Amino acid sequence: MPRRRVHDLDHVLDTAERLVVELGAGGVTVRALAAAADVPNGTIYHGFGSLPALLARAWLRAADDFLRLQTELVEQALPAGAREAVVAAAGAPAVFAERRPAAARMLFTVRREHLLGPELPEADAEALLGLDARLVQVLVRLARLLWGRGDRHAVEVVTTCVVDLPTALFRRALTGPAADGAVVINADLRRRLTAAVHAVLDLPPTPLPTRKG
Repeated sequence: MPRRRVHDLDHVLDTAERLVVELGAGGVTVRALAAAADVPNGTIYHGFGSLPALLARAWLRAADDFLRLQTELVEQALPAGAREAVVAAAGAPAVFAERRPAAARMLFTVRREHLLGPELPEADAEALLGLDARLVQVLVRLARLLWGRGDRHAVEVVTTCVVDLPTALFRRALTGPAADGAVVINADLRRRLTAAVHAVLDLPPTPLPTRKG
């Protein structure tokens, strides 16, 4: 079988996602990655500069793709109301896991600092800050749609729904063994997530302090 072209870098990143999940970030080597991706070792250095830079790029790519999907799901759900938009944002990991199982496993089960080292290139560091800012924008927007406020207390409630609950409910599916690397988040888990989100939203955020005249 002929080797893949040097510039087929997305395939290398796809392979890196899978190996990070299977071996852990510390277990991925240039030789193992090149062999699994069926490319020469030089592809990694020519395409990314170093293995740490490649692993960082894999995580950033997955995070960017996830946030794009989450935003799309929120937009699609908004006509049904703010609560349904929050449910859609919370359920985004399940949809992402169906489409990109290895990326989802890496993104939600591997600590990002294990892939984003202290010597992160400036461009990647800026990309990381941008991703964090985009997530905050989603959370603030949902809080304002729900309660007309985007303060810390309101955003914390939305964060519970969008980040904490899916992490808790989907973790076993994301970390457990599955055929062909697939992630199975069944309908029962999704219904429980929806119920949990609605239960949290039934309690409004801590009232803002009243200003004294």
